[in-house]
Amino acid sequence: MTHAIHATLTGHPDNPPGLDHRVGVTLLLKPDGSLTLAYAIHGPIGLLRIPGPDRPAPPDALWQTTCCELFVATGNDAYREFNFSPSGQWAVYDFSAYRKPVEIPLPCPAPTLESGYEANRLRLDATLPAAALPAGEILTCALAVIVEAHDGRRGYWALAHPPGKPDFHHRGGFTLCLDKTGVRA
Repeated sequence: MTHAIHATLTGHPDNPPGLDHRVGVTLLLKPDGSLTLAYAIHGPIGLLRIPGPDRPAPPDALWQTTCCELFVATGNDAYREFNFSPSGQWAVYDFSAYRKPVEIPLPCPAPTLESGYEANRLRLDATLPAAALPAGEILTCALAVIVEAHDGRRGYWALAHPPGKPDFHHRGGFTLCLDKTGVRA
């Protein structure tokens, strides 16, 4: 049995005017333990800088332009961050605690990425094999999207925003749980 949930992300209160896109993510947790995320950004897509295969960003800077993100934690302070770019690039980071990268990252198999856009919608689909996710029966997740306008302004969307500037690493944003029996908000 495949379990799915649709999550609507909210814009950060300090997002610049004109970046008022609607953002949603559909998650499919499959019986083999793999996870598919279907990100959809609705609004004036022509205003956005969208990296393509011909304009890739540096791998460690995908989050500095239009990018979709997933943060996954288990019952301890450790968590894993995934960045997915419309260019087809991806990055993974392991942390032992809040913004504290591990010295030797754990191995991570590559996700499968597909993206496309039209005048009013950008989509990015990412499928993570089960081995890419941290071990554990219950995973707590944060979903996030960054959009960059052609003029360099950035907007930030997440399931929840803790007080202050955008901070996707803050545990206050980890509000979605995945478990072996399905996905629950």
